[in-house]
Amino acid sequence: PAAAEAGRVPGPPDGGWGWVVVFGAFVSIGFAYAFPKGLAIFFKEIQDFFGTSYSEIAWVSSIMLATTYGAGPISSILVNRYGSRPVVMFGGLLCGVGMISAAFCTSILQLYICVGFITGFGLALNLQPSVIIIGKYFLKRRPIANGLAMAGSPVMLCTLAPLNQFLFDNFGWRGSFLILGAILLNCCVAGALFRPIGPGTALVKTQVTEEGKEALKGKITEDGPVESKTEEEGEKDCFEKVNQYLDFSLFKHRGFLIYLIGNVLMFLGFFAPIVFLAPYAKHTGIDEYSAAFLLSILAIVDMVARPATGIIANSRWVRPRIQYFFSFAIAFNGACHLLCPLASSYTGLIVYSSFFGLAFGMVCAMLFETLMDLVGAARFTSAVGLVTIAECCTILLGPPIGGILIDTFGDYKYMFIKCGAVMVLAGTFLFIMNYYNYRMLAKEEKERKAKEEDPKSVRTENEGKKNWNKDSIEDGPELEPLKEKGEGLKKEMNGT
Repeated sequence: PAAAEAGRVPGPPDGGWGWVVVFGAFVSIGFAYAFPKGLAIFFKEIQDFFGTSYSEIAWVSSIMLATTYGAGPISSILVNRYGSRPVVMFGGLLCGVGMISAAFCTSILQLYICVGFITGFGLALNLQPSVIIIGKYFLKRRPIANGLAMAGSPVMLCTLAPLNQFLFDNFGWRGSFLILGAILLNCCVAGALFRPIGPGTALVKTQVTEEGKEALKGKITEDGPVESKTEEEGEKDCFEKVNQYLDFSLFKHRGFLIYLIGNVLMFLGFFAPIVFLAPYAKHTGIDEYSAAFLLSILAIVDMVARPATGIIANSRWVRPRIQYFFSFAIAFNGACHLLCPLASSYTGLIVYSSFFGLAFGMVCAMLFETLMDLVGAARFTSAVGLVTIAECCTILLGPPIGGILIDTFGDYKYMFIKCGAVMVLAGTFLFIMNYYNYRMLAKEEKERKAKEEDPKSVRTENEGKKNWNKDSIEDGPELEPLKEKGEGLKKEMNGT
């Protein structure tokens, strides 16, 4: 982030109540990521109860995941409008209502609506506000805080798996859904911990924009009554209202576009290996319990890897160039998948699961930290919403493409090779393009300093400002606030 300037409000507290907020985010993020995976244990009984095929019952998790990621922009708009606390509490209420309603469903279509759409939308309202609120409470220790919060996913997965099995054995799927709905209401408690940090977090850019609006109002009042708005001006006002809650100007941000392209490519191979790890172990002749234990090994290593990665990413050697570390984690993940077909024995699969858990935890711990490093805390809310809606498609396509490869060739190794190749390509792309981005930022900073030190360029710039002011007065009052907004935004650098 840029150095503190006059008029900028005090920075985040980097501790105190922030650690309570991290605990709340730990719970919310854990449910958002782990709950769709934990429901798979009920699918067999539900399939027999409704007499549906495996592909039809699998759509329950697919719709839930798609809704969780696809509702990203809606979640961002609500957070910008109302704040993180009420959004998470409302999301927890939706999750509970969705699962309790699912206990009384009489058709698979009703399950799609209750579990897929209602509960999925509730999880979306839990995920993004939890990530956003951490960026408001932390700056120096933000990688550590993000790593601890993201560790909620493997912890919840390890907890929900045996809990769901216990509920299933004692209460069946309907009784289990009722109890799980009550458990999900704890997200409301987690959201209540998200104490608003106060209005003082607004940046100078927002203040300059408001001053520009006031100047425009004053200028219009002096010049006389205003004519009725034209249709074009009405459309512009509508776009400005939308852009106030979801910043589409991020698509002109070089660092954001690099991150978006790399992550969309990465998610084509990110989740499929987890889905097919246990079936692959059974395919090689390993018994069911040993195959399920591979996922437990992955989750345990992942649980340790996320906070450890946060600590490493917060060090003074890694923090300034955290984008390179993120690129390495993605490429390392892909390399593990490329080597997986060589692990034919159970011992080899244990080694693969350990390295996979390490690489998976590294990527997840830095997934949002690297985005905030690029766009800054002020634009992070909009950035998360735009990224998740773009990732939604590749998250859905990844596992089905892997399944098609398995059905076509009758072998799992081609699925692992595809996922590994895609992730290595994504990591390489991010490494090269981030290197280019850092070079361009350094060049732009050097040119800016050169202009400040050169008296001729300063004089020329001042003359240009005078001419611009003259032109803006001639053109009318509507350009007056743009000058002030431009002067404020000029201090920001793309990606810093």
